[in-house]
Amino acid sequence: MRCWLPTLLLCVACATPAPPPAAPPPAPPPPARDFTRPGEPHLQNVRQLTFGGENAEAYWSWAGDALTLQARGPEAACDRIFRLPLTPAGLPAAAMIPVSSGRGATTCSFFLPGDRELIYASTEAGGGACPPRPDHSQGYVWALYPDYDIYRANADGSGARRLTTTPGYDAEGTVCGKDGSIVFTSVRDGDIDVYRMDADGKHVKRLTHDVGYDGGAVFDADCTHIVWRASRPKPGKDLDDYKRLLAQNLVRPSKLELYVMDADGANAHQVTYLDAASFGPAFMPGGKRIIFASNHGDPKGREFDLWAIDVAGTRLERITDAPGFDGFPLFSATASGWRSRRTARRSPASTTRTCSSRTGDPTPSRPRRRRPPPIGSWKTSAGWRTRRARGAASAPPVWRRPAPSSRRASRS
Repeated sequence: MRCWLPTLLLCVACATPAPPPAAPPPAPPPPARDFTRPGEPHLQNVRQLTFGGENAEAYWSWAGDALTLQARGPEAACDRIFRLPLTPAGLPAAAMIPVSSGRGATTCSFFLPGDRELIYASTEAGGGACPPRPDHSQGYVWALYPDYDIYRANADGSGARRLTTTPGYDAEGTVCGKDGSIVFTSVRDGDIDVYRMDADGKHVKRLTHDVGYDGGAVFDADCTHIVWRASRPKPGKDLDDYKRLLAQNLVRPSKLELYVMDADGANAHQVTYLDAASFGPAFMPGGKRIIFASNHGDPKGREFDLWAIDVAGTRLERITDAPGFDGFPLFSATASGWRSRRTARRSPASTTRTCSSRTGDPTPSRPRRRRPPPIGSWKTSAGWRTRRARGAASAPPVWRRPAPSSRRASRS
């Protein structure tokens, strides 16, 4: 078996320390422990990187020597953006460094090329208080806070300035490693769509046009393709529910499939047909496969694990099997590892941890006539990040070929 060494980041109950200007001191890290499981043959040396509070959506620096993430301490009201320096071995080198101001809520941070600056979304222009939690009396919904805008700041948090100023939700930004251009989600045209803009916020272009939620977009290594998650509500009850929630700045993420398109929005096609909540996609080394999180296979919809699939929609394989929640995998650009988020429920208070891991060849283990090129051939990639919760039964791997693609009607 060919072996490549990406590092996996796992978070267990993540969040971001909030409004106080100074971050609360982190809990002292216990001795390194290997969280590798027998049922996860692709993963090696799984290590916990964050301790205490809620820590989520960790993303690599381009040099592979730091993470940017959102976190929330025990006394914090909403998330805040932090930077976590790493040692050459991929373990924390120092305490997390606050980046965002601590005003409002923040999410979705990402380093710009060169690692001297990063982007994130914040509601602070609408006020320093945390926005209200979404109304879960309508079921499980995500809030699309209208005050969210995308900011660009130095890695130490100084020089923060807004890149988006249009009314409504602007968030979920990630960055092209070639030119720093940003792909993000916005409601500026009345629906929830994916857009692209330059690193300075100029030349905004809409990339998706079908009715439904489009978000969580990520570039591949050479920035020629984009993978994202999307819902396509059917006309009638589903579409009416979608529009009703959107009018309240809410969206229901219970049915999300993965799509891939060219970086200019052309040649979009559906990849998964799982009829599940699939999200957090990222290209694997080589750009031919996608790693993502999904509750596929769990009748209750509570067990989220990592899965991998070809861009063509074939060779679906389960990567993680621990009870609970694994999500948001991302490969580093340095062949040093991947990061992921894992949720643990070992104590009365649930905590979200960030972990790192080395991996073996993550190609499907079922018999096949011809072995594909090694996944690790992409020299600029080597890391995932994953979120896992413990406490739920896992489902066995399920292989399913995608249904024939059908032409989707575009919105007028």
